Amino acid sequence: MNLDRRTFTHFGAAASLGMLSARARAQAAGTLKISHQFPGGSADTGDFRDRLCQKFGAEVEKRTKGGLKFQVYPGASLMKVNSQFSALRKGALDLGLVPLSYAGGEVPETNIGLMPALVPSYEVGAAWKTAEVGKLLTQVLDEKGVMILSWIWQAGGVASKVKPVVAPEDAKGLKIRGGSREVDMMLKDAGASVISLPSNEIYAAMQTGAMDAAITSSTSLISFRLEEVAKALTTGRGRSYWFMLEPLLISKAIFAKLPKDQQEAMVTVGAEMEKFGLEGAKADDQAVASVYAKAGAKVVDLDEPTLKKWQTIARGNAWKDFGEKSETCAKLLVAAQKLL
Repeated sequence: MNLDRRTFTHFGAAASLGMLSARARAQAAGTLKISHQFPGGSADTGDFRDRLCQKFGAEVEKRTKGGLKFQVYPGASLMKVNSQFSALRKGALDLGLVPLSYAGGEVPETNIGLMPALVPSYEVGAAWKTAEVGKLLTQVLDEKGVMILSWIWQAGGVASKVKPVVAPEDAKGLKIRGGSREVDMMLKDAGASVISLPSNEIYAAMQTGAMDAAITSSTSLISFRLEEVAKALTTGRGRSYWFMLEPLLISKAIFAKLPKDQQEAMVTVGAEMEKFGLEGAKADDQAVASVYAKAGAKVVDLDEPTLKKWQTIARGNAWKDFGEKSETCAKLLVAAQKLL
């Protein structure tokens, strides 16, 4: 296509206006939007992931003297759950607290954020941020246009309508939601039928009988009131083969347009929020047991020998499959195993 000077000038002006519009959206006068799928609450009560987003926004606003303001949209009220990561990449969403493995269909490397039995404790998860695996994952996300502000890990448990799902043999014949392709692979090898859906749809599926059991974070087990439809709970207290990385993410396109002082405030506060996230996750690991016991469910914990059984299954299928996806996936897997 040939462009004359007039057309070129028009296009250049339009591009400049577009850049100015994006910059204006991300600077002092604008309000950045934070999306997540979890139930909303106040700054002091409710799902800690929603509270973390609120606290993050309030603290950054304070440190930037009002230069940055935030609006939190809980319960997938801003956009659909599975649209968030793509929107962050494109700059169509400012920030989101997103289960990283939900992006697995778009960026296969992110499935490592919910790789069964690869992260067996909070201590191992916390070590990822500064270890080789964390640096590799940060690079992958950077190349896709996304940046982690807060590394948040959560242990998960199993809510079941029929019986406690503790050892692999307990899963045989049940319809179970695992939460990621790799967890599903492990469950299939244990003899289960897998169901794939976001955590905010688990209640209805269990209520109608479309699902027998679901694995999700302790916080979601509480926030989505699954004790109302469950008769048994396997907790994530102490150890679990299900640890999910649910980071607070920001679009690089938005971040890049912020003044340096605002960028520094967001990075600093994001790191500070990790302590709040860890405390909230651990508190919910304990609280979920009380909630389900009070509702009359049978509550059991996972011991080390049983965890090893699940890890053996995962190593033989889910880990192997992930490592064969790409050279980067293989590097991530090797780096993660160095922390075990």
